[in-house]
Amino acid sequence: MKSLLLTFAFAATAGTALAADPPTPPVMAIGSQVPDFSLPAIDGKTYTLSSFKDAKVLCLIFTCNHCPDAIAAAGRMEEIHQAYKDKGVAVVSINSSSPLGLTPDELGYGAHGDTFEEMPLFAKDNNWTMPYLYDGETQTLSAACGAQSTPHVFIFGQDRKLAYTGRLDDAGRKSGPVEKSYIKNALDSILAGEPVKEPVTRSFGCSTKWKWKESWRKKDQENWEAKEVTLEKLDADLAKKLRENASGNVRLINFWSTTCGPCIAEFPDLVDAYRRFQNRSFDFISISLDPVEDQAKAQKFLAKQHAALSDKTKPSMEKEGRKSNNYIFSGDNADKLAEAIDKEWTGAQPHTVLISPKGEILWRHSAQLDPVELRRQIVKALEGMP
Repeated sequence: MKSLLLTFAFAATAGTALAADPPTPPVMAIGSQVPDFSLPAIDGKTYTLSSFKDAKVLCLIFTCNHCPDAIAAAGRMEEIHQAYKDKGVAVVSINSSSPLGLTPDELGYGAHGDTFEEMPLFAKDNNWTMPYLYDGETQTLSAACGAQSTPHVFIFGQDRKLAYTGRLDDAGRKSGPVEKSYIKNALDSILAGEPVKEPVTRSFGCSTKWKWKESWRKKDQENWEAKEVTLEKLDADLAKKLRENASGNVRLINFWSTTCGPCIAEFPDLVDAYRRFQNRSFDFISISLDPVEDQAKAQKFLAKQHAALSDKTKPSMEKEGRKSNNYIFSGDNADKLAEAIDKEWTGAQPHTVLISPKGEILWRHSAQLDPVELRRQIVKALEGMP
């Protein structure tokens, strides 16, 4: 009860002291009693501590959808669940991240954000069968346990006292066999009735995105909306250079017009994708097919969408001798544009292509985009790149 009251006190403080950046809750001490909780899960149920009363061991893993460390560990988390579910261990994953505490550029390593609605998609991508609970709304349990990063493991014995806290293993973001698994060692010791030899380790990963970090996100949004949005004319020769892609980046090119309903509908998702991946080797170029005399109209739309240029992309743009990331085709024959960038394009709008740093088309899509599939393709294209 005492830890639960402290949890609510922290939650109240965090809600009234955003500007003061409240301190991160400390990791609970070994021997502490597990706090009670009531959290919704992706299977439609609400789970409480009593939901796992029959388990010999309760293993809570605080994680999220966006962090590259959490993404890399997702498969290993399911492996632990499968290996110990018949041994009396309840492995429970918990999304501790508040979407309000995330800036777009922190989402550049996966296809999903940290909202409750995106959790089932993440679980499906990773073939999860364990319960996946959401604590991003209040972060009550995360604060009570002192979840520092994602992922962060807390293992409670049959007496529901903390016996281990820290990281899963030493694999980090590497693939292949795990050299040392702290979570397995801890579980095996507890099940054998023995003390855990290393009860506390550091939980390396992205810091927990506390709700009070919303002030950072708002400031980031203000800075983005203050950026200048430009629109330059594009001829066939420049279009060929865009396709050749000497930037060193994975390049997303979208063909659109202000009279195309699906183009207008999907454009916010394109800007969002650019902002998510802006810190990586990625750039976004829009090409308007509006009549060149309607340039002012196209410019107004782009400004409303905040289709600005990231400071991180500017060096690669200047390397190519360009002045903008937005263009309007000024040639007399759109066939030349299609021949320069994508010969398989039928001319239907919208049309999107993903181009490698070698100028190869990795993925193309006509009609309105599915934003999740777009992000999946970008993540795939960026594999092995910074």
